[in-house]
Amino acid sequence: MDDQPSVGAVLEQIAPRLRDAREKKDLSLAGLARATGISTSTLSRLESGQRKPSLELLLPITAALGVPLDEIVAAPRIADPRVPQQPTKKDGRVLIPLSRQQGEPRAYKMVIPSHDEDPHLRTHAGHEWLYVLRGQLRVRLAHQDFVMGAGEAAEFDCQIPHWFGAAGRGSVEVLSLFGKSGERIHLRTPMR
Repeated sequence: MDDQPSVGAVLEQIAPRLRDAREKKDLSLAGLARATGISTSTLSRLESGQRKPSLELLLPITAALGVPLDEIVAAPRIADPRVPQQPTKKDGRVLIPLSRQQGEPRAYKMVIPSHDEDPHLRTHAGHEWLYVLRGQLRVRLAHQDFVMGAGEAAEFDCQIPHWFGAAGRGSVEVLSLFGKSGERIHLRTPMR
């Protein structure tokens, strides 16, 4: 799939391909105009790239030239939507990026081991949204201390002293959206 051109490249290739196909048939613009009912000036603008091609124009042209449409219009490349999974490990936590772009917000899946249960509050710029997939997540926000279970979500300003880690015996899996400029999803969970 990587050897296929982008949409922009496909559109740029149509004009010279039309001209080449017409010249291979040893047909003049006037002759092609008579065969298709499309004006000579429109055909000239198509071949010079001054007019955007449409199926309404391309179908009669390819039929008159006796060439398949895909000889004139190549299939555009469609980027692979899958995000490469390149986990990183820090302090026993596994962080898996779920978004490809470098902008914000960034999406991650975190796996936090059960031995990561000693709260070390910290602050930094940004806004965090958490969703518990599996296990129990202990969250400390300033003086609040609560446990979230699977299916619960929380969001907070990262300027508030915070920490989150595993609660209970097993590890916890969490989806996280983080944005430095305050983007957030507005789903809240009641405090326990």
